[in-house]
Amino acid sequence: MTTFEPQSILSKRTSSVEEVAIIAMSRKARNLKAQGHDVLSLTIGEPDFDTPEHIRQAAYKAMNDGYTHYAPIPGMPELRKALAQKLKTENGLDYDWSEIVVSNGAKQSITNAIFATLDEGDEVILFAPYWAAYEGTIAMAGGRSKVIYAGLEDNFKVPADRLKAAMSDKTKLVILNSPNNPTGAMFTKEELQAIAKVICDHPKAMVISDEIYEYIRFDQPHVSIGTMPGMAQRTITVNGFSKGFAMTGWRLGYAAAPAPVALAMTKVQGTFTAGANAFVQMAAVTALNGSRDEVERMRAIYQERRDLVVSGLNAIDGIKVPNPPGTFYVFADVSAILGKTVSNHKINTVDELCNWLLEVHHVATVPGSAFGDKKALRISFATSSDVLSRAIKRIARALNP
Repeated sequence: MTTFEPQSILSKRTSSVEEVAIIAMSRKARNLKAQGHDVLSLTIGEPDFDTPEHIRQAAYKAMNDGYTHYAPIPGMPELRKALAQKLKTENGLDYDWSEIVVSNGAKQSITNAIFATLDEGDEVILFAPYWAAYEGTIAMAGGRSKVIYAGLEDNFKVPADRLKAAMSDKTKLVILNSPNNPTGAMFTKEELQAIAKVICDHPKAMVISDEIYEYIRFDQPHVSIGTMPGMAQRTITVNGFSKGFAMTGWRLGYAAAPAPVALAMTKVQGTFTAGANAFVQMAAVTALNGSRDEVERMRAIYQERRDLVVSGLNAIDGIKVPNPPGTFYVFADVSAILGKTVSNHKINTVDELCNWLLEVHHVATVPGSAFGDKKALRISFATSSDVLSRAIKRIARALNP
């Protein structure tokens, strides 16, 4: 009998994609917890709130009303029409409901958009720091990522002139994420106007605008790049219900795009999966049309936590943390610590720092290298103020013994 090793048949595209560091750090944290350690996890970007009651009740009702069968691949008409209205009134985006594709989470919407537009060798420009999953999805679709970096000195926002210098005749997509994961940075209207002008001067480029953190903002209004002059036909607007409505486990996202792109995304979704859960979609109609009191309550609590974390971390020597105007993350610059010895432990990289904080001090964070930045670490404040306060004290004791 011939010896067979299953790993020998894995595709090159699968083998070339590394495990996302967020998942890896979360797994390490769970393993340490299982061993009996008191681990404080600040890794996962998941609201610690339950989905609002009226949305849950709407799902129960939808199930009882018979919404337990296959949904249309691009989504239930009721939800797509509600989303078209939401985009028009809240974002100033004028999409027909037929140009909206509902999916199993915003992550699938992004995947649909990438697979619907990229050919082998096409180029996608990423603004670093960027969400870790973009790069792997681009690689799986046969595209090439071109990363443009913006650091603390840029408020983590790539300026338009840097984008212009990076554009080429192979550029097919630019991915923009505002409010941004991992930094919390938000582009202003003026900054988006400048970026839009660069893109409109390019013959083929489109933007995927990832706006999943739209409702979690503190200090400035959210602006959609699709509202900029010339961008209506060049923008795929992606959003979802996970973050703002605390509906992560419901797996519901959507994308709005010009009709030919929306049709192509529907074809991709129909090939890989199918329509999103029918009764969840009906509950989402209630979320859109119902009270936003709970959404605002959660946002206000996130803002209190942000202030707690920013002030606490900035009091630690070697850490610089800007005040993020959105999301539930802070992106802490730790470059002053790298290359130094702390408590008889030499720390050369952010990955080593994160592993040391977890293994020795039992605080789980995510290295900035996962997001294209080797000088920072991401801390999620989507957890209780008590956990955050205890974690900050442990980090302070670790770095300033």
